[in-house]
Amino acid sequence: MAGPAAPPAGKFQFAIDRGGTFTDVFARGPGGQVRVLKLLSDDPGNYGDAPTEGIRRILEQECGVPFPKEQPLDTSRIEWIRMGTTVATNALLERKGERLALLITRGFRDLLHIGTQARPHIFDLEVSVPEMLYEAVVEVDERLALHREGCRLFGSVQPVTGLTGDSLVEQRPVDLAALRGALEGLLARGICSLAVVLLHSYLWPEHEWQVGALARELGFRQVSLSSEVMPMVRAVPRGFTACADAYLTPCIRRYLHSFRAGFASQLQGVPVLFMRSDGGLTPMEAFSGSRAILSGPAGGVVGYAVTTYSQADGRPVIGFDMGGTSTDVSRYAGEFEHVFEATTAGISIQAPQLDINTVAAGGGSRLFFRSGLFVVGPESAGAHPGPACYRKGGPLTVTDANLCLGRLLPDYFPRIFGPTEDLPLSQEATLLAFQELTAKINAFLGAGSTLRPEEVAMGFIQVANEAMCRPIRALTQARGHDTSRHVLACFGGAGGQHACAIARALGMPKVFVHKHSGVLSAYGLALADVVHEAQEPCSLTYGPEAFAQLDQRLAALEQECVRALEAQGFARSQIGTEPFLHLRYERTDCALMCSARGYPATPDSCCRGDFGAAFAARYLQEFGFTIPSRTILVDDVRVRGTASLGLGQEEPAAASSGPPRLETVCRCYFEGGYLETSVYLLEDLSAGHAIPGPSIILDKNSTILVEPGCTASVTHLGNICIAVGSEAERPVGPQIDPIQLSIFSHRFMSIAEQMGRVLQRTAISTNIKERLDFSCALFGPDGGLVSNAPHIPVHLGAMQETVQFQILNLGSDLREGDVILSNHPCAGGSHLPDLTVITPVFWPGEPRPVFFVASRGHHADIGGITPGSMPPHSHCLQEEGAVFISFKLVKDGVFQEEAVTEALLAPGRIPGSSGTRNLPDNLSDLRAQVAANQKGIHLVNELIGQYGLEVVQAYMAHIQANAEVAVREMMRDFATRQGEPGRPLQVEAEDFMDDGSPIRLKVIVDPQEGSAVFDFTGSGHEVYGNCNAPRAITLSALIYCLRSMVGRDIPLNQGCLAPVQVLIPKGSILAPSLDAAVVGGNVLTSQRVVDVIFRAFEACAASQGCMNNVTFGNERVGYYETVAGGSGAGPHWHGRSGVHSHMTNTRITDPEILEKRYPVILRCFELAPGTGGAGRFQGGDGVRRELQFREEMVLSVLSERRAFRPYGLQGGEPGSPGLNLLIRQDGRIINLGGKTSVKVAPGDIFRLQTPGGGGFGLSSGPAQPLRGQGPPPPGDRPFVERGSVHDYRLSQEAA
Repeated sequence: MAGPAAPPAGKFQFAIDRGGTFTDVFARGPGGQVRVLKLLSDDPGNYGDAPTEGIRRILEQECGVPFPKEQPLDTSRIEWIRMGTTVATNALLERKGERLALLITRGFRDLLHIGTQARPHIFDLEVSVPEMLYEAVVEVDERLALHREGCRLFGSVQPVTGLTGDSLVEQRPVDLAALRGALEGLLARGICSLAVVLLHSYLWPEHEWQVGALARELGFRQVSLSSEVMPMVRAVPRGFTACADAYLTPCIRRYLHSFRAGFASQLQGVPVLFMRSDGGLTPMEAFSGSRAILSGPAGGVVGYAVTTYSQADGRPVIGFDMGGTSTDVSRYAGEFEHVFEATTAGISIQAPQLDINTVAAGGGSRLFFRSGLFVVGPESAGAHPGPACYRKGGPLTVTDANLCLGRLLPDYFPRIFGPTEDLPLSQEATLLAFQELTAKINAFLGAGSTLRPEEVAMGFIQVANEAMCRPIRALTQARGHDTSRHVLACFGGAGGQHACAIARALGMPKVFVHKHSGVLSAYGLALADVVHEAQEPCSLTYGPEAFAQLDQRLAALEQECVRALEAQGFARSQIGTEPFLHLRYERTDCALMCSARGYPATPDSCCRGDFGAAFAARYLQEFGFTIPSRTILVDDVRVRGTASLGLGQEEPAAASSGPPRLETVCRCYFEGGYLETSVYLLEDLSAGHAIPGPSIILDKNSTILVEPGCTASVTHLGNICIAVGSEAERPVGPQIDPIQLSIFSHRFMSIAEQMGRVLQRTAISTNIKERLDFSCALFGPDGGLVSNAPHIPVHLGAMQETVQFQILNLGSDLREGDVILSNHPCAGGSHLPDLTVITPVFWPGEPRPVFFVASRGHHADIGGITPGSMPPHSHCLQEEGAVFISFKLVKDGVFQEEAVTEALLAPGRIPGSSGTRNLPDNLSDLRAQVAANQKGIHLVNELIGQYGLEVVQAYMAHIQANAEVAVREMMRDFATRQGEPGRPLQVEAEDFMDDGSPIRLKVIVDPQEGSAVFDFTGSGHEVYGNCNAPRAITLSALIYCLRSMVGRDIPLNQGCLAPVQVLIPKGSILAPSLDAAVVGGNVLTSQRVVDVIFRAFEACAASQGCMNNVTFGNERVGYYETVAGGSGAGPHWHGRSGVHSHMTNTRITDPEILEKRYPVILRCFELAPGTGGAGRFQGGDGVRRELQFREEMVLSVLSERRAFRPYGLQGGEPGSPGLNLLIRQDGRIINLGGKTSVKVAPGDIFRLQTPGGGGFGLSSGPAQPLRGQGPPPPGDRPFVERGSVHDYRLSQEAA
């Protein structure tokens, strides 16, 4: 492969990765000689800036002349400097950026606080969310609205034409006079950085330009206009991006200023380039905050992409960068994989970024034994105190486990540990800590357990490896790629110890470790291209009539890129450009950024390539189908310009002249026990050497473990290539092994997750494909839940009832080749639009199913009296849509399309009702659910084939028992804190629906058994409306509450409910008759059940207790949303304002998308101050949201907490109730009540105010924590997950 070209005579090239802990320097001298250096990023006692010091040391050593520290460095011997830096990332994570104010359209001051309205972790009652970047908000008097033919709301105002050709109406011009005074006030407070986010500015930036000009005139040093930072639709992520830019760019400028100051002439005449998040270099002067988040890890991706990928064989590569706190995983298959929106530290950045997925498994990840389960991370020991072996009293970590197993050799580490930082790694401290932990584990497991410390350490390594395998599977299998066809490119300080095991677990045949793997991010900087990108929004339909315009716009952007790169000194021959179109099918949100590479132009395409064919192929690859009849829309046009300096050839390594020199032999522990392990130094190896495992190869910056059955060879360039052989599986018996328990927990959960990815890929509807409103799960032969990926709270545990009903109802009529469809409440259904598809799993020789797999998806319409199948005034089940009890969707392997079509259309036979209004989507999604179940069957059979049926079913039971242990421990702890020793504890709670129906609960906890009876006797009768909640809803609410109160990750399965007996009186609102309407029970009563359970346990004050369901539409359009409110305060936290709580977590449509697709204007979306309950800890505030209608439509509202307020606890005040108002165009204000359906006319305004959360504790007194419960424990070093896999999980949990 090629390396950086040798510099001219007397000149040095420097590529430097300034990380959070270490700074890596790769330098190439005038004769092509390579120097590598690693030094601490912060060492103020010895130097001021690590990159400058690294350059100084190398110049001094190579040139043989002194370069005094106190003098600016002479730059005459420097050809260029390239850098990647975590300056921006660290400032974002630690919230240490520039003081910042947000300027935003009036009515939207809290838009970024509310964001998508989804909480990041569904079981976190505290709703921990990173703080906003801005400290002040100024609302700008201005408003743009999209022009709609026939709309008369704006009188005779003439529309203007936006950048995309769309017409807009200037509803209100910018009030610059009022703004001037507000800006002067910010300057007086010392705020000199602004982010400007005005609605629809991506289409018509004139208003933002006016605001920016005024701000710069007044003296603001940083003004980031959202229309310039990233001109893409969607105000929320564009606003976050502008804030990140304004918050971080000044930090970068300060760092660059200090960096320049270390050199003579301020580095004038020396090209200095910085790595951006997209994997391209940019001049120092153009380096900005919003493009700098992944500056550090991006270099590593470029490094392995250039050094590992071979165009000859086309084998794709997985990058595996394991560091101290976390591991970065990415993929390269001939071109960089970018995402165009990603979340880091709670901030959505809308900019091209390499798809680097960070998972919580690094060398410093902590090791825990919890309720019989081995757990690795996400907490990290960090650098201080560090792992136990660092001699500073730190906890056990993955690094300690490797040391315990003999895979790290202390004699080859520098003596920098201990309080005086001059001692070696302490193997004794590690062994002592493992001995203590092993004793606790053996005590938990009972007298027969004789685990040894090395077996425990090995178990933690296996669990960590499985945790790192999951995101790799998500990047490959979940996107239609075969994991086993990939090469694993390993780099980073800790990765070499795990690479063989991970490759073997994933079926990968080869591991590649570059000779500079310890500093590969720095080396990648030396290999990277200089990049300039140009992008603008678009609103064209992809078709012949738009091709000429698209070609014209791409040509203009291409010229912009070329001019920018030529201005940096590149010749035209060194510059390449690649055009992209951001395409999506009409009526979908899933846009793909498509290059036409490999798809040459045809007579029926753009001149620059057949983007339509590229889009279809990519869509088919990612989702398994295309929609040929659907119009393709162009959202954005983009050109990526790259300039290469020309690459020279890397020097080949010396050929071997004999066997490799053996450094020493040590004893390492593997699954079979201790083995003699040869140790080699990388510097002693030559091209052609082969090193069989078990062996260790030591480099100055990393340790490579070659496991038994694997063979490492040295390539002609001196890199390490490991052929991964198969290893005999250690037999696993049915008896419980805590190590295998943790691994099976991951495997069972992975089955549910992969089923979900197949369902999302193959479904066609927006609800399932894009809103991800579905859940997939695995069940035992008795129908008991084994694993349920934690997606939709209201689905948790509910499908178990459905599966068990089918087992009882169908009995022996459940045969191989059958697939069952069900949604009826009597069969464990929640509400009718949630269709559950169940497939039995058979195994040869077994007459009955050995497992079941099931998927539940929300279908947008299944008929009934209103579109969307969620009528606010239904009184019987038949009015809510098609009903299925035990319907054979597939019979003897044949999909029953005719029969299911008839059933879906059947509601149309009822007067005033309709059959399904979208039959094609129903059928497509049902097929997708069947396909997801087939994936589950394949994975279950694969697991049984590997371990045997007896073992897999045994571990199914062990996993369920483990969840049971965790719940019992929580119950015992609660009884101990609240009750009298040795006596059963009884607690009670009551709350009311708005019609006065009570929900009553009595809980009796047995402190010895850790069991409880949840008795809902006394709850109200079945109601005539639709707020009846089937039994499955109550069980879902209960399992959600139990998991939330346990407070840590546990397997979500039948075991959670094993210690619990649930009593629900028949005929009540919680166990209604077969024909009772239930749609409101799913979305409203479920929240009240949660409120009552948490009230009984005094876990937290009530949250808003409502989903605020709003629907509007006419014969042409239809729209549905749920709206956030306030969350309840707790014993040591304030409630979060403007967030969804408990049984829902749905995202809300971005204001710009809403107004673009629907005939409404969003007048405001902001917090409603003072609606949260007062207390020592305040309840979260609800929101105020106003919709103005531009056409005649029907508005439907289904809501609660309009009469009974969300309760406070321990002296805290209740939150304010919600309010639904309709403001007619003539000025009349009408209170709509909680549940209604009403016709609205153009100009009418719907004002929604959602409930606030209850307060906790007396306002005037000290904090009132629960008895026995103090403040939360101090946190470990924070871990920040990121990447497309993380964003997918967030989306799934926010369906």
